[in-house]
Amino acid sequence: MREAAEPRRVARVILLDPEDRILLLHGHEPDDPTTTWWFTPGGGLEGEESREEAALRELAEETGITEVELGPVLWRRYCSFPFAGRRWDQDEWYYLARTTQTATAPAGLTELEQRSVAGLRWWTSAELSAARETVYPDRLAELLQRLLDEGPPSVPLVLAPEIV
Repeated sequence: MREAAEPRRVARVILLDPEDRILLLHGHEPDDPTTTWWFTPGGGLEGEESREEAALRELAEETGITEVELGPVLWRRYCSFPFAGRRWDQDEWYYLARTTQTATAPAGLTELEQRSVAGLRWWTSAELSAARETVYPDRLAELLQRLLDEGPPSVPLVLAPEIV
């Protein structure tokens, strides 16, 4: 019997600008741009880097934003989903970050990201709440509003697993 592999360790960023807008990337399956979703910047850890280092590196690569104040871990979740011909099992940590740098220039995208990221945009909480598009993690609009109303949790919230 084959033992299950450890989930990929991922650092994601809840990036807020001075107006409390959140930055999300617009993604799709590399070979099928008709099914789309929005998601937070971030990705897998490389080598011996910490989650904090990965969060800042991924943010810079995917958005070009480097002027960031990285805050605490807000949420943790396990997710599993099919993408680009394989299944991804991930242990994700979501960091709060603030920036005044709102211009984006995603110059460090991997080849796979170049084929699957259609753009990015800043969303207000109200826009996110009204959105009818798929957004990951589930309940992001509700989680963002709670964050804006109450501030960061004293300990990271463990979100329900998302298995697609």
